[in-house]
Amino acid sequence: MPAKLILYEDNLRLRQSLELLLGGDSGFIVVGSFDHCNDAAAHAAELLPELVIMDIDMPGASGIEGTRTIKSALPDTKVVIHTVFDDDNRIFNAICAGADGYLLKHTAPLKLVQALHEVLEGHAPMSPFVAQKIFQHFRSQVPAQDPFNLTAREKEILDLLVKGNSYKMIAAAAGITIDAVKKHLQNIYRKLHVNCGTEAVAKALKHKIV
Repeated sequence: MPAKLILYEDNLRLRQSLELLLGGDSGFIVVGSFDHCNDAAAHAAELLPELVIMDIDMPGASGIEGTRTIKSALPDTKVVIHTVFDDDNRIFNAICAGADGYLLKHTAPLKLVQALHEVLEGHAPMSPFVAQKIFQHFRSQVPAQDPFNLTAREKEILDLLVKGNSYKMIAAAAGITIDAVKKHLQNIYRKLHVNCGTEAVAKALKHKIV
């Protein structure tokens, strides 16, 4: 069954292109398409989307504010930022607002569709450049002592997750099976007291675990 999706994009041509891309047999159904997110709370309550694609720079409320509003109303709804902005402040503010992914607008259409499916599976897709900036920023900070008692292997898996890798990519990088990755992540979530990959990434960054 197609996942219900809302688009927030003030560029009419791009919004129409996204509607076409995500229609048909993409696995999604666009239930709402808007040029601003001033009414995000009302849209979320009425349309109950499973996924939201959110631009940042729009008239009125910013996409970061819209993300915070939607995640407050519907915590299980996934929100993916889709923007031209790749500066540190917007990236980190979006993550803190609850964004489940951060993709730049030059992402190829097929890559975008793949990333949207990944976020519904619990992954945290990010454009490679964005993931690299996050990684470099937090690597530059002095790491705090890990209060969660993660093993070296678990830290390695968490590090790969923070970089925006999918389960398949983590398995390949770590030289283990996807099932082993899932088992490690279950242990990591338990130790961090979180329920999903997005929360694990946020907590890892907050506590400078990796």
